[in-house]
Amino acid sequence: MAFAVKVPISSYSCVTQRSDSTHHLFVEMPKRISTNYFSESLGLMKKKSGKSSLVMAASTSVALSDSVVVAKPKINVPIMVNGSTGKMGRAVLEAAINAGLQTVPVSFGGPDDEGKMIEVGGREIKVHGPSDRENVLFAALKDYPDLIVVDYTIPAAVNGNAELYSKVGVPFVMGTTGGDRELLYKNVTDSKIYAVISPQMGKQVVAFLAAMEIMSEQFPGAFSGYNLQVSESHQASKLDASGTAKAVISCFQKLGVSFEMDEIKLIRDPREQVEVIGVPEQYLAGHAFHMYHLTSPDNTVCFEFQHNVCGRSIYAEGTVDAVLFLAKKIQEKADKKIYDMIDVLREGNMR
Repeated sequence: MAFAVKVPISSYSCVTQRSDSTHHLFVEMPKRISTNYFSESLGLMKKKSGKSSLVMAASTSVALSDSVVVAKPKINVPIMVNGSTGKMGRAVLEAAINAGLQTVPVSFGGPDDEGKMIEVGGREIKVHGPSDRENVLFAALKDYPDLIVVDYTIPAAVNGNAELYSKVGVPFVMGTTGGDRELLYKNVTDSKIYAVISPQMGKQVVAFLAAMEIMSEQFPGAFSGYNLQVSESHQASKLDASGTAKAVISCFQKLGVSFEMDEIKLIRDPREQVEVIGVPEQYLAGHAFHMYHLTSPDNTVCFEFQHNVCGRSIYAEGTVDAVLFLAKKIQEKADKKIYDMIDVLREGNMR
């Protein structure tokens, strides 16, 4: 929450110091100062004074000590969200604007979306179709040299879009699932551009998957003989089985469980989702409820794993973290070029 504090120049001195990511404002105060300085300073705003004054603004709270350090994060990362007419693309735009990122006024969409204007957070974005996307991307990169593209389009567009990003030389975050993933990584590797590629952008879900991977690697066969039942509920428009569920199942397979992917129970009926699974009605159009039930051979031991996600904010926030992570790696000129959400988690600087 932003605030402003008026401090008479005659009473205090000010020194500024800039770093790459943060602008610091140091306000030196007299040795005898009230511990309730913040409240008193706000009171100064209400008083009329003929003295010159200094106005300082910040988005964080003031630390009380011999000097006050006021820091405001400097975020100037321009992003282009492709697939912005979809629910996920729009959610990313909203999260990016809330985080202070700079959204560029253009986006890619399908043939039916060409020419559309969308408004998010008071900002207008024009959607371009497949025919002129190369020229649009080159122009956007020229206007915004630090541009990072976020892709939430459709599986059929994954490889073509990645080839274009590689050709133009623009770094990107790929949240779209599907496509030829082997070809995707090859094209990006050959182009030597920076990218975060992950079919799962939910930070906490990724952490759960990482924990499952660690368990399966360190304790192979720990659940040998156990029976596994898996059910997952998603919005009716999602016809295929969840990639996240498949990843968890592969971990259970390493742990000794016999289970085939076609055994996953797909729950898509809204009535069953509400009455049996417990999905809130307002999230029928966007949710992910996963249930993993393990039973010992003699039915005396049971383990259950479950994660329920309502809405898309968890994925949108994770995507913004991935953008900020990638911008940092580009600035550092890191040797590694292709990352995933595990790398973002390990960095430990998520909001």
